[in-house]
Amino acid sequence: MTNVFLEQNRHMSDENIITELSDEEVFDFLSSVKLGRLVVRSGEDIDIYPVNYVVDPGDGERPKSVLFRTSEGSKLVSLTVNDKVLFEVDSFDESDATSVVIRGRAHRLTSTAEINEADKLELKPWLPTLKYNYVRVVPDSVSGRHFKLGDEPDRYMSTKY
Repeated sequence: MTNVFLEQNRHMSDENIITELSDEEVFDFLSSVKLGRLVVRSGEDIDIYPVNYVVDPGDGERPKSVLFRTSEGSKLVSLTVNDKVLFEVDSFDESDATSVVIRGRAHRLTSTAEINEADKLELKPWLPTLKYNYVRVVPDSVSGRHFKLGDEPDRYMSTKY
């Protein structure tokens, strides 16, 4: 499967092995991938969950955010105990890799208006299970990096002095 974001960024020179992404590039990348990882902490326990998601582009009242759906269970309970989360998404092919991390807060959508807006984004569960709960991850900060992949340099090359 071809990642459009990676294809668009192949123009980088060899000197740019690692490139920091702007906030706009982070959300462009997030929009091009559909599977991320939600990291939650409950007490001393840290868990990570794969989730399919969609980017909510936001509007004047709502910031850009990430939405996913979940059923009742440990993921939702963890978010009730501690709403601070990390959300990570990555993608790679033979020559490029991209990684994005959102540090933010997650909350379950409860109002009819919020749920109706979320329904318009057409987020469908991958598994054939009922997932009535929408969760929104609102970023406190976003970071992303793009990597040019290649062979490791020869670390034993002789050096002339």
